[in-house]
Amino acid sequence: MSNLLFEPYTLGPYTLKNRMVMAPLTRSRAGQPGNIPTALNALYYAQRASAGLIISEATQVSQQAQGYAWTPGIHTLDQVIGWRSVTDAVHRANGLIFMQLWHVGRISHPALQPDGQLPVAPSAIPASGMAFIANERGEGEMVPFVIPRALATDEMPYIVKQYTQGASNALKAGFDGVEIHAANGYLLDQFLNTSSNRRTDEYGGPVENRVRLLMEVVDAVCKTWGAQRVGIRLSPLGTFNDMGDDHPEELFGYIAEQLNRFNLAYLHIVEPEIARDIATKAYDPRGRAIMKLIRDNYRGTLIVCGGFDHAKAMACLAEKRADLVAFGRLFLANPDLPERFRQTAELNRPDESTYYGGGAKGYVDYPTLKQLRGKEPMPLFNEVEKS
Repeated sequence: MSNLLFEPYTLGPYTLKNRMVMAPLTRSRAGQPGNIPTALNALYYAQRASAGLIISEATQVSQQAQGYAWTPGIHTLDQVIGWRSVTDAVHRANGLIFMQLWHVGRISHPALQPDGQLPVAPSAIPASGMAFIANERGEGEMVPFVIPRALATDEMPYIVKQYTQGASNALKAGFDGVEIHAANGYLLDQFLNTSSNRRTDEYGGPVENRVRLLMEVVDAVCKTWGAQRVGIRLSPLGTFNDMGDDHPEELFGYIAEQLNRFNLAYLHIVEPEIARDIATKAYDPRGRAIMKLIRDNYRGTLIVCGGFDHAKAMACLAEKRADLVAFGRLFLANPDLPERFRQTAELNRPDESTYYGGGAKGYVDYPTLKQLRGKEPMPLFNEVEKS
């Protein structure tokens, strides 16, 4: 079997040097105050520029869109400038990077919202679980989700405008493209799924209504960037953040067909085969079938993400189930993941205790093969953190 992972791939106007994508990973390390990317973030992304494509961590398009402490935004000038330092660093390392545009909807808390307002959602249905906020002492704290405010019909253009402004700011910040986050139980996904959307207006009920906001956002962002530099992420059968749909095959088959009219850079799918039933923890048996449905219905580039290692990724590409494969935790702990795969070298193990928040530890201190072998020095992390 030829190693398709290392073949170049044409993605819109770009030629990727391999078919390995760094998946978006929330790390909660934006500079404070202001949720502004720093030199530490620039180093983190530049270290991983050997990926064919980097997709940035989810980035809130407005203050209303924020759902977690210390996550970066793209709605202020300082944030644009901070992100520009990141994209410049990635480009100097010969990498490509798309920004993931994010609105969390109900997965937030008044402590994160402008003027302490309620988070917004398609319907006033709270998610179970806890929000991660920064308390008055500046420490991370888990607090229960609140009942969100249902958006009025006439507010939908304002939601679309947030994505449009975020997309425009990402362009100014030097990104190579953008990915619209419509997965994992955040705002656009909340509109898609019947578990969270009980609306009776033109944004609720039948599939074509629940998909309406997503399509309006895609259309608006494509007008800013050009469709060939816009991707979208979906999570069929996903249950994270209390998601679920009565007829997911109909929903995601319809979305895949509708996206064809845009000629996007790609469709990015969180592997439905890894979706588990919340109560039984059993894998959803519909996973393989719904993935095939999307592959059959969508005519563009397909990225798949979720639990892939070297062997599984090669098999996925060989069987033409996807065109590119995204890796999350493996890239988190192995900045030189493509080279490690080429050499079938041992991988660093990720330190779960450092996933969210903190500084250089567990972020930019994972060694590359060359560093382990003494061929490259380790960065001066303390100096980076001060800059």
